[in-house]
Amino acid sequence: MDTTADASQGWMTSGPGAQRRILCQDKALMMVEFMFEKDGVGVPHSHPHVQTTFVSSGQFEFTVGGDTQILNPGDALIIPSNVEHSCLCLQAGKLLDSFAPRRDDFMAAHGLPLE
Repeated sequence: MDTTADASQGWMTSGPGAQRRILCQDKALMMVEFMFEKDGVGVPHSHPHVQTTFVSSGQFEFTVGGDTQILNPGDALIIPSNVEHSCLCLQAGKLLDSFAPRRDDFMAAHGLPLE
């Protein structure tokens, strides 16, 4: 079983006004928490992983494949593989993202072994 306690040393910068920490993972699936300041940005990008995002607090403007929507606490979305997406934090908040399969680039950036 892979679990992570709420440890501040697990946070790292992931973009302008944004930090992330890996909550749990295995090769097939990863859960990551993102913390955004107001006006923080998830820069436009794509990846081969399928992603789910759940807004646990704050307000975010998400653009996925050219479609832009405002998401509030309790809202969620699925981002298909290789679709460009980005977000802008309108009110400081947190996101819970899952990636399938695991983001090995995140593992390396956090200095975690690929097991």
